[in-house]
Amino acid sequence: MVKWAGLILLLLAGDAYGDGLRLLLPQGARPVVGEMVPVTLRGEYTSRIALETLTFPGSEDYDWLQLARDQWRDEEIGGRTVRVFERRLAVFPRHAGTLMIGPVTHHLTVVDEKNLRAPLDVAAPAVSLAVAPYPGEGAPLSAQTLTVEDGLSAAPGALRDGETLVRRVTLTAEGTLPHMLPPRPVLRAPWLISFAAPEQRDMRPTAAGPVTTVVWEWHLRPMTGEPGVLPPVAIPWFDTASRTMRTAEIPALPFGYASFHDNRSGTGRLPTGPMAAGAAAGIAGALTGLGLCLAGMSPRRRAPLLRALRRLSPLDPTRQQVKRAARSGDLFALRRACAAYLRRRRDLGLKVSGCETAALDAALYGRNAGEGAFDRQAAVGAVLSRKAGQQSARANP
Repeated sequence: MVKWAGLILLLLAGDAYGDGLRLLLPQGARPVVGEMVPVTLRGEYTSRIALETLTFPGSEDYDWLQLARDQWRDEEIGGRTVRVFERRLAVFPRHAGTLMIGPVTHHLTVVDEKNLRAPLDVAAPAVSLAVAPYPGEGAPLSAQTLTVEDGLSAAPGALRDGETLVRRVTLTAEGTLPHMLPPRPVLRAPWLISFAAPEQRDMRPTAAGPVTTVVWEWHLRPMTGEPGVLPPVAIPWFDTASRTMRTAEIPALPFGYASFHDNRSGTGRLPTGPMAAGAAAGIAGALTGLGLCLAGMSPRRRAPLLRALRRLSPLDPTRQQVKRAARSGDLFALRRACAAYLRRRRDLGLKVSGCETAALDAALYGRNAGEGAFDRQAAVGAVLSRKAGQQSARANP
């Protein structure tokens, strides 16, 4: 019995010559946190395989997804026919730093010329990958593309009395997982009744990566006949194709009943003198009572007025933070300060093109990151200059 066992092992050792398993990563990959990294697990076998099993290891450092079924095929390598195994996966790093993937073991049952079977384990050594920090703030959202579709059941600014508007927003992202898309935004206003339906999150694996869809639906109805506007909702995300931060937007929504416009008074005008006197009195009264108004308002009603005052104020602490970060020479600190400055502008409804940090993102996360000198002053100027932001918006519609 021992003699036959030794013979079988010798035969298997001869047949197994050249068997190997590797983890293959894209060349020159410089992913950020949350970005999809395509990984190929490739095995090359000369042994006759009867059974096989392989489990890709999970980790607290990454999420992963198998993109397609395992492939088996014959290839000519080095003048001999080799049985090739491939499994395509997508790995999503959860943290910045060095990411270790593997090792991975393929458990095989091989057969010799006498149809005798024996187990054979083939292992792929672990591979490492450097992961850069996410360039934005908040939860990472990296994708190849991100689109927003805003569907409305009626014209929101001309509703019939008592009519309820159904708003359905669909986000579609390529190259990300469902839990990486942001939570449903809250649509609230003092003059609005809002009911949110349960959200729907779906993911479809493709050869190029997962395609994830999230659907948000609200039922909205004005409480009064006065028109109002629901503000836009900004969704910052990292574009893995252009290697820059971008902003998708759920657009602002004008809201109200059509009957409000029908019931407005005539268009006759007062004489110029009384109009001027009334305007002066109104301005004086507004300035005098501003403090009392703010003190007497509820926090929910006070917020729009405070936002308007912040827009008019010449003081912007986030602008000074950008300048200080530029002087420090820390590009990551500069990127965080720029994100805070641009987020403040979006919150105040000021113009943001989403391309202001393109040069800075390229220096930090581009394919040629770290090569050559970087002009910090030009990058800061592109962020702080309104003219530069408008030009960037026209160049990237």
